[in-house]
Amino acid sequence: LKTCEPSMVEFRQNNPQWSWTWERAALALILGIALTRIVALALNPIELYADESQYWVWSLQLDWGYFSKPPMIAWLIRLMTTIFGDTEFGVRLASPLLHSATASFLFLSARKLWDARTGFWAALIYLTIPSMWISGAIISTDVPAMCAWSAGLYALLRLRDGGGWGSAVGLGLAIGLGFLSKYVLIYFVLGLGICLVIDAPTRHALLNLRGALAMLIAAALLTPNILWNAAHDFATVSHTAANANWGGDLFHPGELFEFLAGQLGIFGPAFFIVLLAILGGIVWRFRATLPDSRLLAAFILPALLTVSAQAFISRAHANWAGAAYIAATLLIAAFLLRGPAWRRGVLYGSIAFHTALGLFMTVVVVNPPLVEAFHLENSTKRIRAWQETADAISQASTAADYSAIVFDDRNIFHQMQRYGSDTNPSLAMWLRYSGPVNHAEQEWPLDDGHLAPVLIVSHRPLEVAKMREDFDQFDAAGSVSIALDGDKTREFTLWRAQGYHRIERDQAYEAHWQAVDAAVQAGND
Repeated sequence: LKTCEPSMVEFRQNNPQWSWTWERAALALILGIALTRIVALALNPIELYADESQYWVWSLQLDWGYFSKPPMIAWLIRLMTTIFGDTEFGVRLASPLLHSATASFLFLSARKLWDARTGFWAALIYLTIPSMWISGAIISTDVPAMCAWSAGLYALLRLRDGGGWGSAVGLGLAIGLGFLSKYVLIYFVLGLGICLVIDAPTRHALLNLRGALAMLIAAALLTPNILWNAAHDFATVSHTAANANWGGDLFHPGELFEFLAGQLGIFGPAFFIVLLAILGGIVWRFRATLPDSRLLAAFILPALLTVSAQAFISRAHANWAGAAYIAATLLIAAFLLRGPAWRRGVLYGSIAFHTALGLFMTVVVVNPPLVEAFHLENSTKRIRAWQETADAISQASTAADYSAIVFDDRNIFHQMQRYGSDTNPSLAMWLRYSGPVNHAEQEWPLDDGHLAPVLIVSHRPLEVAKMREDFDQFDAAGSVSIALDGDKTREFTLWRAQGYHRIERDQAYEAHWQAVDAAVQAGND
């Protein structure tokens, strides 16, 4: 990447009106898109999906950590629902607000590195990439993590440029709050470490009392979460490690291909291909590359390379490398705004394509007939008919004098907590393994030795035989079928069970059931 020609730099430095025009345009852009998404959120008829309901459940009891995630997501939901009401709108409202803050930090970073024009386009790129049309309409841990990452990057750029104690405090807050949002901030710390090695301005900015203050603030914010993990057998850390899934068969080129293909949908096909070309050029001509470009690459490559390796070894979800696209947005904006005219074509064309695609998907998702017309039923089945599901299960529980409703799927359990909150009897989880593997199983397990009759609502056919072994009595009690989009349905089998005595989940137990499950799946195939 090259900076502007000296004559253009001088023109822009000596024409504050030119810069102010782009600054006003960026402000109008960010506020306009934020307002549009907030209004759309208020009109959105879609119920919470299972993870959102789980985060909402967490928000009912604030803590310094939860089974699978740090606490920030629960804090945000609690804040928003306290102010704006316990509705889907209140649960999700932090998302467009924080994405707007992220876009603002990207604008400020691009202006610091180049100029206000680049900042405007960086903000626009971020707010219209394909993943943002989904992320802006839901609440997830990525939302505050991306905001913290962008704030930390801007604070670092200020420190490199002679920023004072305020910038150091900002960097520390961003890292600490980012870790409380999602542990993906480890890649930001890796980026800082790389910059300390390859970038002299970063060394001068951080290897002093200001840098020490930033790290001290970050550590102080993270310490309560570490202590919470220590008091809970490092549940969140263990869950994160379990997600890596290194215990099964290793090395899956197909998973790597699927992950990389997924990045085309996360960042946009043309943008991702151009990004790979830019990163390749930076690595190939490392010494000749400008320091600012090397710095940005240091905040992109750790996440992309690590998650790509994880995908090859085992598996990786497409969004696991999402934090890389903060610095990537800056690189793409600067690269496509300069040089041959085809670059502007890629920039404008991609933004137009992403916007058209996002608007199209938004309209389709909220209109079931269009979902069926475009054969997207499989994409919407997780966000449909949760109130109907909860009502049907609640109705089934009145057929007998049950002491509890027991589930084998934590997603259904959390949706019942959200949409069947008035259900009586109480809700509980059957534990498949020797210990809890999710928050629902940790907090609401069916107590071993529970003798009274329970209604089992099974969403996982393979688990029924295992559950039968844990009860003295286990009889069929019907089924529930919930219509979704098109010909999709949500199916449950119901069982009346009594006398719960968990069979020990030892090595022989696991080996037996793994063989049975494999045989059943082979027969189904």
